[in-house]
Amino acid sequence: MSGRLKVVLYWHMHQPEYRDLRSGVYHLPWTYLHAIKDYVDMAAHLESVPEARAVVNFAPVLLEQIEDYAAQVDAFLHNSQAITDPLLAALAEPALPGHPEQRLSLIRSCLRANEQHLIKRFPPYERLATYARWVLDHPESLVYVSDQFVADLLMWYHLAWLGETVRREDARVKTLLDKGQVFSLHDRRELLGIIGDLLRDIIPRYRALAERGQVELSVTPYAHPIMPLLIDIQSAREAMPEAPLPHLTEYPGGEERVRWHLEHGIRTFERCFGMRPRGCWPSEGSVSDATLKLLGEYGFHWTASGESVLRNSLKAADMAPGGEGENCIHKPYRLSDAQPVIFFRDDGLSDLIGFTYSGWHADDAVANLVSHLENIAEACRNEPNRMVSIILDGENAWEYYPENGYHFLQALYRKLAAHPDLELTTYSDCLRQHCAITTLPHIVAGSWVYGTFSTWIGEPDKNRGWDMLGDAKHRFDAVVGRLDDAHRARAEKQLAICEGSDWFWWFGDYNPAESVSDFEHLYRQHLSNLYQILGEEPPGYLSETFTHGTGAPAMGGVMRSGQKPD
Repeated sequence: MSGRLKVVLYWHMHQPEYRDLRSGVYHLPWTYLHAIKDYVDMAAHLESVPEARAVVNFAPVLLEQIEDYAAQVDAFLHNSQAITDPLLAALAEPALPGHPEQRLSLIRSCLRANEQHLIKRFPPYERLATYARWVLDHPESLVYVSDQFVADLLMWYHLAWLGETVRREDARVKTLLDKGQVFSLHDRRELLGIIGDLLRDIIPRYRALAERGQVELSVTPYAHPIMPLLIDIQSAREAMPEAPLPHLTEYPGGEERVRWHLEHGIRTFERCFGMRPRGCWPSEGSVSDATLKLLGEYGFHWTASGESVLRNSLKAADMAPGGEGENCIHKPYRLSDAQPVIFFRDDGLSDLIGFTYSGWHADDAVANLVSHLENIAEACRNEPNRMVSIILDGENAWEYYPENGYHFLQALYRKLAAHPDLELTTYSDCLRQHCAITTLPHIVAGSWVYGTFSTWIGEPDKNRGWDMLGDAKHRFDAVVGRLDDAHRARAEKQLAICEGSDWFWWFGDYNPAESVSDFEHLYRQHLSNLYQILGEEPPGYLSETFTHGTGAPAMGGVMRSGQKPD
């Protein structure tokens, strides 16, 4: 390896399954909205700085939703087939919803955007939003709300959610922005076509970046499950010895289910990108000895997790962690030669991007980050194998930055790519250059959030969610052998969606209640669908809303996705 400090920027792209798999209807629009804003911008920034390099991870269930949205928009524009996302369909259809409750719901949806950077940035949108809030507070006034108002609100909502690179480069978008009001049906169709183009091109753009070696692509298990907990629920106690756990003491057939997620995740990745992934971001950076063994069996060369997992593991092995000494976060580890190399996140630097720099001037933020990296490079001058992992969600921070992080990301890539003492690289390239790897005797099971699984298990509502999943899995095991191949495949996929990590994330009283019970409702819907596919009557408790100790809904509105709960 060269004497320059290796730096890996690792962006994780993930949204859970928002579709009702039985009806095809999307309950929440976040996949296509993040697609046209963040996934598009993140590709464009790399395309504009060819010398920059990064690692990008995609959850397979996200890739499938992007493909589905792109196909739906194309089919609507060419064959007039219906779009199954209510918000996107409202933009597309000539007749706007007329029923009062539908219209109020649509108006409410068009306000679910960052106030400072998505609404107030555009004066016409801000004026519409002000009136929309008054209407929501005075629903009796809905009779005076015109179709033109709703159409303009829909247009501005979607224009605000477009990527900054799209607003700057697409002449069609500039024309719509300049028009500003009294949008016609033709304008709405024009914007829908732009959205369709963006959705259709996302996967090919990342594939092209990977094929020319600028980006390394990695994968997450199919529906983003917490693999260590599926394999062994008791592993939660490795980092949380006193944590109360569900009545479910063992998830039945957990290892088999993890293998299903890995196999289908790899299959989806290969179909989308035409190559086999060398690396795996385990959902939420969740690892354990058993998880790493399985990743090795499936041929993964590397994986990654959080800094706290390493510190817990070093402490357990009596290998004292320290600055840039022998046991530090800025180097790779492994359990054995048969298992993947593990890279660990620099929590401090990663969280600066995720939570701090959004309030800074872009040049000051980048200068500060580079200064930290230069200090690490100086401390490691006699340790040529050191490398820094900056790992965070690739979609969630940018709406808190001015102009979707445009100036920050442009400056970040340009500054790092040109720096004489820093080298942007990928994990596979680090391994090809024969970096020194330290052996650990054991990984203390945990995730990138606090080094524990507390975000997904160990509280009453989270544990209840696991017990509900366990009930469904027991019924699945009892019935699945009687299903024909088609129904078995549907049941397996529906079960996989229920096993995703996001449902457990949202249980808990630390979540705000702006969009009350969205994720809880969707989780119960997914479980109900599984029972229906199995030909079983869903248990009565699936019709009951969870509540936590305060009496408020357990799964509230969307807090900053990917944010660590306080």
